[in-house]
Amino acid sequence: MQGITNIVEEKLKEIEKKENVKILHAVESGSRAWGFASPDSDYDVRFIYRRKKEDYLSLKEKRDVIEWQLDETLDINGWDLKKALQHFHKSNATLFEWSNSPIVYRTTEEWKRIYGVAKNYFSCKSTMYHYYGTANGNFLEYLQEDEVKYKKYFYVIRPLLACRYIRDYQCSPPVLFSELLKQNLPDGISEEIDKLLAIKLNTPEIGKGRRIDALNDYIKEELTTYKDYISSMEDDRKADWDELDQLFLDSIFHIK
Repeated sequence: MQGITNIVEEKLKEIEKKENVKILHAVESGSRAWGFASPDSDYDVRFIYRRKKEDYLSLKEKRDVIEWQLDETLDINGWDLKKALQHFHKSNATLFEWSNSPIVYRTTEEWKRIYGVAKNYFSCKSTMYHYYGTANGNFLEYLQEDEVKYKKYFYVIRPLLACRYIRDYQCSPPVLFSELLKQNLPDGISEEIDKLLAIKLNTPEIGKGRRIDALNDYIKEELTTYKDYISSMEDDRKADWDELDQLFLDSIFHIK
């Protein structure tokens, strides 16, 4: 891990120099952050950056993403701070995962202050809806045939476990799959998931096998449960922008 950490840090320095930005937070995303990477999984590096205040005051708008590298080993891209704050207002689930990733390549005190406020915009309903949609879409597209890619089970089960966590604890779910698995699951399901996880960790990304009917039945039941539950929830999104606006102004004008 130390080797890739050094490589990522060099890449972050290159980005800051060429793009003339300040990187506030950089993390690992995807399967490595979730804790079930295959032997040949790439590294999904995600970061939040801030430009100079002059760039935000210019009439010519700059792109709000930086797509730096995409190859067999590294997938590196980042979001502008303004974009990130706009998506915090929507309770973007992916952004909350970046903010809570267990693998942090770089962070700053400024980012800690920003997230300390932005996390108050977490919405149980919006985030559950995201995870439900992810699970349902992947289930219908990838887990219906007799032979399936085993990794696709985790792109269904993990978001379902996140839904369960949000329902039970009313807060942002853990990023690590192992933490989500600590919840009380129906008899036999944890054992099936553990067996599948052992296969996943030692199988290439394209690895396939027979569909696991016990897991498919569990998934169908959970999807029905959360569809109904989400429909009954009240909208808990935080409507005001004041705190996020102030965070943005404080950041671009370097106010502590």
